[in-house]
Amino acid sequence: MNNSTREDSAPDAAAKRRPRRWREVSPTRHGLVLAWWGFTVTFGGLRLLTWLIHIDVSGVGNIQAGGVHLHHYIWGILLLMIVGAYGLVERSPRWRAWLGLIYGIAMALVIDETGNLVDLKDVYWQHAGGIGIAIALILIGVCGSFLAFTHREETR
Repeated sequence: MNNSTREDSAPDAAAKRRPRRWREVSPTRHGLVLAWWGFTVTFGGLRLLTWLIHIDVSGVGNIQAGGVHLHHYIWGILLLMIVGAYGLVERSPRWRAWLGLIYGIAMALVIDETGNLVDLKDVYWQHAGGIGIAIALILIGVCGSFLAFTHREETR
């Protein structure tokens, strides 16, 4: 095989391989990748935080207003409303990435408490509370696989 054939096929091979660095990710996919990262990291952090609250670690506790426990799905729903409204008017790639990150964080806040939303009572540490964990792990796996096994877009 001569050098000219190898050089001609190199750009095609590079365009078809998965991106390995952030700058190689298509700007239209930045929001998807950041949503996945935001969801995964936030979900892990929420699991740690709620476990620390459950075992009664000093200085860690629930957020309350007027003696009422404010579950973190409330903050997730508010963030989703903001992202949805802003996404209707903003189209720039830079904001798409930021909105993706905020969307992933908001989804983790809501999905983590799916059991509470289904039963409309605090079932966090009961069997029904595992619903949110199962859904989150499935989302992390499916979305991560989608991002890992799809290729970047070709630019021309």
